[in-house]
Amino acid sequence: MHEHFFQCPYCWQSISMLFDPSVTSSYIEDCEVCCNPIRVEAQFEDGEIVMFNAVDIAQ
Repeated sequence: MHEHFFQCPYCWQSISMLFDPSVTSSYIEDCEVCCNPIRVEAQFEDGEIVMFNAVDIAQ
């Protein structure tokens, strides 16, 4: 597992999520502060994040 810190696209608070480098698709996880759903995507090379994207989900 790899912990990554980033800013929530809803509440702008700094949060962290744990990512499994073997997961290759995007998925949805709630912000630990405001509980809004965030679509997250991370790509790994040699166990390191090389691309990360976190966006709000239009509701």
